[in-house]
Amino acid sequence: MPTVDKSAPISWTVGDAQITRITELEVHWPFSILLPGADEVIDNYDWLRPDFVTDDGRMRLSMHALVIESAGMRIMVDTCVGNDKSRPGAPPFEQLSTPFLADLEAAGFTPESIDVVVCTHLHVDHVGWNTRLVDGKWVPTFRNARYLFVQTEYDYWRTEPQDYGPVFEDSVQPVMDAGLADLVAPDQRINDEVWLESTPGHTPGHVSVIIESAGQTATITGDMTHHPLQFAHPDLASTADYSRDGTSTRTRLDAYPRWADGRLVIGTHFAGRTAGHIEPADKPNTWIFAP
Repeated sequence: MPTVDKSAPISWTVGDAQITRITELEVHWPFSILLPGADEVIDNYDWLRPDFVTDDGRMRLSMHALVIESAGMRIMVDTCVGNDKSRPGAPPFEQLSTPFLADLEAAGFTPESIDVVVCTHLHVDHVGWNTRLVDGKWVPTFRNARYLFVQTEYDYWRTEPQDYGPVFEDSVQPVMDAGLADLVAPDQRINDEVWLESTPGHTPGHVSVIIESAGQTATITGDMTHHPLQFAHPDLASTADYSRDGTSTRTRLDAYPRWADGRLVIGTHFAGRTAGHIEPADKPNTWIFAP
């Protein structure tokens, strides 16, 4: 499953805060890999194209980081896949070599300028650039930052067998060893404008990120929603969800009505325009994702 051309940085203004997307790569996968049953319904929603579905009916998924500039702080949300990582269980991510750090700097963010790194969860494609390989050793990429790991999430992955490779060992443990990590609650407040919101189900300690500034609000979803089709079908659970008992679906059904208040919703894997607004659809418990 090859990588494809990635998009240029996009920024959104939320009150006095600014959020910038830095894309590592974009992949086009059959829906059946991540959202079984989606192929049967994608043609019912014109608003999915062209941003979120390719011409031949595959899902467009973006791997990107989001940098929040708020109250004098630079907060990076999720750090993508990373270079040089052994990922035999995830072939598209095996031994990547991308210009992510150069793209980050070109957008105005040096690694040294990042104050906080938030991992919505500790999956392979959300922690990779936590570290980089220097002289054969994994070292923290953002050496001046505090890395925030939700305690429940950290406790789970430190002992759980990993399907995709030594993710915890090369992308989480070196940060702990360097003394740069804080284990936090799922409602941790980062500053007066930015805090975490518990959205479990995809993983045990999964969180989304809320930005509220000068009367405006935005939400960064994390992987509680992988693809905008899930707004129309909240019951479409991801094959990557930790919980197969309905927890991830209940989380979506709880969050979407609250987030349909006019706020900007930014998807952690949404390609194309990446952000929009949730609006009620014709059927109960269904929504559309509108510009």
